[in-house]
Amino acid sequence: MFGIAPEETSFARRGFRGDSAAVRERLERVGSCFVAGYHAGLEEAGCEALAARIDREVDRDHRGFAYEGAGMALALLDTLIPGRRDRLARLLAGPGDAQRYIVNVGAGWILARLPLSPERLLARLDPLLGWLALDGYGFHEGYFRWPRSVARREVPRKLRGYARRGFDQGLGRSLWFVDGADVERLPQTIGAFPPERRPDLWAGLGLAVGYAGGRSEAETAELRRAAGPLAPALAQGVAFAAEARERAGNPAAHTELAARVICGMSAAQAAEVARVAAEGLPAGRPEEPAYEVWRRRIQDRFRKGA
Repeated sequence: MFGIAPEETSFARRGFRGDSAAVRERLERVGSCFVAGYHAGLEEAGCEALAARIDREVDRDHRGFAYEGAGMALALLDTLIPGRRDRLARLLAGPGDAQRYIVNVGAGWILARLPLSPERLLARLDPLLGWLALDGYGFHEGYFRWPRSVARREVPRKLRGYARRGFDQGLGRSLWFVDGADVERLPQTIGAFPPERRPDLWAGLGLAVGYAGGRSEAETAELRRAAGPLAPALAQGVAFAAEARERAGNPAAHTELAARVICGMSAAQAAEVARVAAEGLPAGRPEEPAYEVWRRRIQDRFRKGA
């Protein structure tokens, strides 16, 4: 009853743009791996069996997307099924620890599928990385409801305060798919949003460029130029992608390319920027959680020249 049909992630079904068959195939593969991990999360009885199935069915480069799907599945079961509500926590404490960034993103997808407030979900997640769940929510709305969230630029009414910014970070990530990774169209899409929303959209786009990839060095450089003064936000997203892949032990050539072109350094160095920026974070405030302080520190490093 909770299943997602594989065809739901096709460009044709979603109505996404995209002139490159190679890019379309690459990004559709991302969607199919998410669905595979989601169904594995629904069907497997324990975290070890879930991890083993993902390792068996999904190649290393795409494994993070499967863990994103698993994060959604376990968060959904924790919310809807009476009894034990520690499935997601067990995954994060066990085989999903290396993928904890992307698992938290996946947990946020349930905000789009259930009448659940962001505050209730955040209370169940890590105080720092739990904000990635809002990224997941924003991605879902851009991916599945782009006419509303992208074309009409609407924001869900249940979002308040910083949650709206987290949503925009995920929405920016979804644009890589909605616009078919078209580096000429993407700046126009972001430019149609109000100026105050654009930095978070560029940051989310950077995460997609670094984590999913799909474009050449020249095209990636064109995107960096188009970001203009918001290039540090784009670079911060790439640094997040580099750190997520390094922690998970699944480095990728496209992440290396994105880090070199957008951050001006190797993926390992970009990941280190993200890790160092997370040291000694303050407790944070509702309007500016520690997660935002972390992001700003990373952007400041790239603004000054990391």
